[in-house]
Amino acid sequence: MAAGYKKMQATFYMNNNLRLKKTRPWLFSKKIYQTIFLLIGIHSFSAFAQNANTDTLPLKINLPSLVDYALHHNPLVQSAKIDEALTEANIKSKLADWYPQVNFNYSLQHNFILPTSVISGNPIKAGLYNTSAGQFTVSQLIFNKDVLLANRTRNLVQLQSSQATISTKIDLAAAVAKAYYDILATSQQVRVAAENIIRTQRSLQDAYNQYKVGLVDKIDYKRATISLNNAKASQRSNEALLKAKTAYLMSLMNYTGSDSLQITADSLEMENNILLDTLQKPDYTNRIEYRLLQTQRNLLKANVAYNHWSYLPSASVNGAYNLNFQNNNFAKLYGTNYPNSYAALTLSFPIFEGNKRKINLRAANLQLSKNDYDLANIKNEINTQYAQALAEYKASMANYLALKDNVALAKEVYDVVQLQYRNDIKAYIEVIQSETDYRTSQINYYNALYQLLSSKIDVQKALGQINY
Repeated sequence: MAAGYKKMQATFYMNNNLRLKKTRPWLFSKKIYQTIFLLIGIHSFSAFAQNANTDTLPLKINLPSLVDYALHHNPLVQSAKIDEALTEANIKSKLADWYPQVNFNYSLQHNFILPTSVISGNPIKAGLYNTSAGQFTVSQLIFNKDVLLANRTRNLVQLQSSQATISTKIDLAAAVAKAYYDILATSQQVRVAAENIIRTQRSLQDAYNQYKVGLVDKIDYKRATISLNNAKASQRSNEALLKAKTAYLMSLMNYTGSDSLQITADSLEMENNILLDTLQKPDYTNRIEYRLLQTQRNLLKANVAYNHWSYLPSASVNGAYNLNFQNNNFAKLYGTNYPNSYAALTLSFPIFEGNKRKINLRAANLQLSKNDYDLANIKNEINTQYAQALAEYKASMANYLALKDNVALAKEVYDVVQLQYRNDIKAYIEVIQSETDYRTSQINYYNALYQLLSSKIDVQKALGQINY
């Protein structure tokens, strides 16, 4: 019996497939399925690639990848984007008043005592015990100053919201860049400390060997030990600072990875990024702060016009269709309808409001005048910021070039003194001094390099060249 059932089932499927092949042959085309699978694969891969670009970091971490990650994950940027969406929602909510407003009202009433009307001195009970009404209303604004303001300033409000987001992104990008270069400089200091430990250990071994053979006393050996301990302490201190600075960068990025950021120090990369054209002049329109004030000025102009409109009447058209049901017998209440309808034009004329409109108009003009001074002030601030940033950059450049030469000189002095000590020409105290000078020159060099890159970022920000 089971075998017969299976045979019936197979016959049914075969007949059904034959019918489908005749009516819908495209269902059995291999090219169709290949195309579908290909499209699904492309869509999935593109979605994965998009997420990968924003949610992960490349194997070789560089500054652009860090900034891009931060712009997609920083809470302040995400909050600014939500503010943009809220602004758009508020605009649409205000503009919704331009559309026709359709409403329906329903009521059901039972009178325990009928109302009494006095006609020619005679009290007469009027009405029925059961009433019910339905009302359809339609209204359309013709002129309303609030809705007109929302319509005319829609683009300006959207622009202001997007500019606020851009300002947040610029501040974040500058902070991430400075934190990145700070980490690179500290990483180089950790490397310098490690190299210094190796040199000190070698010097310690030389001093110990000379002490063993009786060429020197144990003072040199102990000085070498003290120098080695200081080098190790400096290395531990720099490693702790490096962790703290990395944690700060991760907080700026809102980094959610399970592993810590592994940023490899590359002094060549840092040196390649130090140059800047110092003959540039600030263009106010490149600064987001200036553009925000310009947008605010346009909004204040619209606010002045809005207060002028307060002298105009509001206008709207409206109409209604009313359903009226009345009957003393509740069961027959909806048996008879007594409808009525109307259409109307409504004009609302403001006559006197205690000089409120005049006061508001004066306040709007004062705000516009204040914005003129804000624009003049921001120009002065931009000029001052640029002058200070450029002066700091030039000073940092001079300091960097001098300290870069010092590294080469200190290295040469250390090598010569070390060689002379091994040949019993110099005392060990001079080895320690030259080694300290060499280490200090290296640390000062990387600090100067970081300061130079940081001041360059300040110049670019003052020029308005950091844009997102």
